[in-house]
Amino acid sequence: MLFAMNGTVEGGAREDVTSELEALARYFAESGQVVPGIAIDDAGRARSWWWPLPAARDRAAIAALCADGSPQTQRIVAEQLAMAVDRTVRHRLGEHRVGLTARRSGRRSIEDAWLSSLTASDPWLARSYDIEKLRAFEREITRWVASGAATMGSVRLCLRVREPALAGVDANWSVELLVQDTGEPSLIVAAADVWGGRSPFGPHAVEELLASLGRVARLAPELAMVLDESAPSEIELSTALLMDFLTQRIDTLADAGIAVLLPAWWAQRRRLGLRVKAKSARSGAASVVAGGIGMDAVVAFSFEAALGEHRLTTAELRALTHAVEAKQALVRVRGEWIEVGAGEFAKIVAYAGTTGEATVAEVLRSGMGLDGLAVPDGIEITSVAATGWLGDLLHGALHSVVAPVPTPDRFVGQLRPYQERGVGWLSFLGRLGLGACLADDMGLGKTAQLIATLLSDDAAAGPTLVVCPVSVLGNWQRELARFAPQLRVVAHHGADRFTAHRTKFATRAKRADVVLTTYSLAARDIAELEGVQWTRLVLDEAQQIKNPGTAQTRAVQRLRADKRVAMTGTPVENRLSELWSIMHVLNPGLLGTQRGFRERFAIPIERENDAASAEQLKRITAPFVLRRLKTDKTIIDDLPDKIEVTEHCPLTREQATLYQAVVEELISAAAEAEGINRRGLVLAGLMRLKQVCNHPAHFLRDGSTLSGRSGKLTRAEELVEEIVAAGDKVLCFTQFAEWGNLLAPHWSRRFGTSVGWLHGGVARKKRDAMVAEFQESDGPGIFLISLKAGGTGLNLTAATHVIHLDRWWNPAVEDQATDRAYRIGQRRAVLVHKLVSTGTVEERIDAMITSKRALAERVVGTGEQWITELSTADLRATIALSAEIGDD
Repeated sequence: MLFAMNGTVEGGAREDVTSELEALARYFAESGQVVPGIAIDDAGRARSWWWPLPAARDRAAIAALCADGSPQTQRIVAEQLAMAVDRTVRHRLGEHRVGLTARRSGRRSIEDAWLSSLTASDPWLARSYDIEKLRAFEREITRWVASGAATMGSVRLCLRVREPALAGVDANWSVELLVQDTGEPSLIVAAADVWGGRSPFGPHAVEELLASLGRVARLAPELAMVLDESAPSEIELSTALLMDFLTQRIDTLADAGIAVLLPAWWAQRRRLGLRVKAKSARSGAASVVAGGIGMDAVVAFSFEAALGEHRLTTAELRALTHAVEAKQALVRVRGEWIEVGAGEFAKIVAYAGTTGEATVAEVLRSGMGLDGLAVPDGIEITSVAATGWLGDLLHGALHSVVAPVPTPDRFVGQLRPYQERGVGWLSFLGRLGLGACLADDMGLGKTAQLIATLLSDDAAAGPTLVVCPVSVLGNWQRELARFAPQLRVVAHHGADRFTAHRTKFATRAKRADVVLTTYSLAARDIAELEGVQWTRLVLDEAQQIKNPGTAQTRAVQRLRADKRVAMTGTPVENRLSELWSIMHVLNPGLLGTQRGFRERFAIPIERENDAASAEQLKRITAPFVLRRLKTDKTIIDDLPDKIEVTEHCPLTREQATLYQAVVEELISAAAEAEGINRRGLVLAGLMRLKQVCNHPAHFLRDGSTLSGRSGKLTRAEELVEEIVAAGDKVLCFTQFAEWGNLLAPHWSRRFGTSVGWLHGGVARKKRDAMVAEFQESDGPGIFLISLKAGGTGLNLTAATHVIHLDRWWNPAVEDQATDRAYRIGQRRAVLVHKLVSTGTVEERIDAMITSKRALAERVVGTGEQWITELSTADLRATIALSAEIGDD
């Protein structure tokens, strides 16, 4: 498509896309994907334009610049891109002092003025012209541009490339002309049948075919001879011309509506390159040194000339040498055609046979398509052949070759089969000195697997440091006492953590088997913690180190440990940079620098939905990430189902009035604010709207009564009453502590029972007591929990119902909260109720999150940030109150 526009642009789709727009504009200018044009404004003035001419391959990159899919945002992005392209092309032409003129003297025509303005810094035509003549010239330019664009009739031209029967220097390729029915694509006939009147299309197909051949000759000069015959059916091409056609014309022809059917090998063709042959010890405990190997371990390697994964034989190299000397661009090797360049081939031959040493990280990165071992410019490492454990890692076989570890004798309990496999995996990577991310789904017993790993290893080798949120510190103490009571456990926590014992911290730590501490203390007491050489570092709820710039992330990076384990059910919550941060702590250097990771993976996957990049990232991290799901019946077949229901709740008249008032105030303020102030204002307004959806008293904070004033509260109380009456228990999550403060006493009076209220201000001992009480069969049936305070580390399987009173729009966080009840130990189905206020911003975003949930394992959306950067019109459309306001 072309981007033509008039006037100027105010605002944009997102404030963070300027650099991407400029980069895309440079790409269009450098690749020649631009076309000149003209536009006339309302005053009758004309200006020239350089418009981008995207190919099919560019559409995903353009779409990724839009914050949403609305027509307004697409228009703004198109206009901003067109301006960036126009500015870039004019700058390049000015640098090279390029000028365009049609005549040297006499009165300047519109054509002269237009050509001159295309290379001028001022795009406006220098003088006024008759408006009718201007519009006629505009139509003429538009027709000229459109002559190279697709025109879809009842049939379309297809070009099928056929390879020669015999390979050789003089081999010719053929391009067969076919005609395809646009309404029924499976109907394809030879052009010869169309010329001979033997096709099912009728006489109109001849005219459409002739028009398509004219476009082919214009857009692909290599096929210009198609016009030399009156009824062409096939074109013969030399190998050199074929390569020009394949590498330069396919996308251009596709945009013009002409399909090119290529041999299957072209899309999957492999390049000549270098294969790395590395040697490592055989897999197995006996072959691994006690101190581990790690990413910094050095292995010997050699380079081999290769095609993909296969080393080239001496005979094949000799045949390729002859082909290069004969200047063949395409050569058949092992039954497939490959591109061969003389300079590239010479570098490969010169490098083949050289040997060297490299770290494990460098070899792994090379085998995964990242920067690793140094090779000549233009040459790629096509594969890595490795022996032993290194080969297992590279080929993704590690999970299958590692032997499960039977439940240790000292472990109190019995591990499930998948847990025994997890212990074997953790132990094996630990012996190699490689970091492991145990990312099992919530409730599959990550803590039990880690404790069993401690017992299966030599605990006398030194202490293990467990860093976790303060909310799960008590859980770790209980689980260690339950599964491994013989282990010596020290909790480094509290104000008296140094004064309670006279001995120094290092001495105390070395006497223990396990030391427990929190992320906040890891940053505060880093001087003491890094003074100990830990046998194993365990990072529980590792999403706590998802931001590489925080003090606690920098602190854990400094800790010295032979073995590193991260435990999290959500290795990616919001951005792929979180995965980079976790992996950087576990295996520094594996994923490269943060900037390089962003350019290579985060941007293509998050913004362009690049499936190939996502697959490569998955392949890179797979050896170091073990992820199992509760829903996978091959993992666990005795866990009941989780049933999720969205409950749509009408607003009361009072809520609707308050909601509309907040909307109007927010829209008015957002229209006048800019930058960070606008984002903060929108986010604050958004939170006020969510408070209104909960209850007027929550929004007003006036201490007024609660009954009968909120549709959401009414539905929640109906659910709770029914659940408690059936003898079941329920967890109720809210993101607002002030809402919980209002609900807890209200529900105690309403239901005549004790209602637990767990939030960030509850001391750890009281928290543990509340959890234990709720788990008792005769304990309270209602447990009200702050989402952030209770979203992790709690085992509340006594509950069979979960109610989300207000939606947290990151599904990973919401799922973590749900999994307090839906985990191992749960014997009944868990019913999850998600309350959404009808006709409000909650309902709109619930629909968006539902549509994106399928992508959550690849990339989770960016929480609420996107809504702060909408245009004022889009913001109004998103938060406006619909007519469905309900009744009092």
